Amino acid sequence: MNGARALACTALLALSACASPRADRDWYPYLAPTAHATADAERFAVRPVSDWSYAGAGPTAETYTEASFTYADLRTVWFVLEPQPGSKLAAHTFLMFEFTGDRLLGLTIEARREADEKYSAVRGAFNAYELSYLWASARDLLTRRAVMLEHDVFIYPVAIDAAQREQLLRNVLARTAELEANPRYYNTLFSNCTNELAKAAGLRWNYAWVLTGASDNYLFREGLIPGDDFPTAEAAAKRTDLVRALNNAPARDFDRLLLQALRS
Repeated sequence: MNGARALACTALLALSACASPRADRDWYPYLAPTAHATADAERFAVRPVSDWSYAGAGPTAETYTEASFTYADLRTVWFVLEPQPGSKLAAHTFLMFEFTGDRLLGLTIEARREADEKYSAVRGAFNAYELSYLWASARDLLTRRAVMLEHDVFIYPVAIDAAQREQLLRNVLARTAELEANPRYYNTLFSNCTNELAKAAGLRWNYAWVLTGASDNYLFREGLIPGDDFPTAEAAAKRTDLVRALNNAPARDFDRLLLQALRS
């Protein structure tokens, strides 16, 4: 049996090495748009920006917008961790960029599944999915997880200076544009949601980029998440109930109310 499994893994590796990533498949609807990013010395724009609305039963509206900001208006970067239920080792992570005027723009890096596919971490190690850089509103990203999926969300401020914040944003925008021109594969080990962000941030490799549920603890130990101790920082970052409550607020007020709570 062990020999058969090894042979199957070898065959999968051979097949994945021969395949080429594509952008023209029948995608799962949420992952169907291909992000387009443009930038110059002072400002940038991205489209489409997903701004879906959710209830417990699923999406209630599938809306898209566009976003344009100046780098000078960037104020804070927030790191969000969504633990996989039942596991302390696995989590989804993404970023939210805060701009002047209590405005947020989020980036989530996903395994771009086809319409009939379900996600599997094992299959994801064998080029089963393409890679997606998906830009979205904070309301979309947070309520999708806390309300529709009924997952916890932890929101941490990232302790980096203005120059580092701008460079991180420029890096993920450049990677977004490159991915549009040259599709790539998602890989559970080497190109997942967390280690793609770590590469953009210029962080050295750590096991937490694979065992992604440990990524917030690692960032705290590196001084990139502030706080006196990690349990206190983690408890303060748990914002599941807040996000669920804000889902009942007018969409235009979501960013402002969220940021007010995060700063308090």
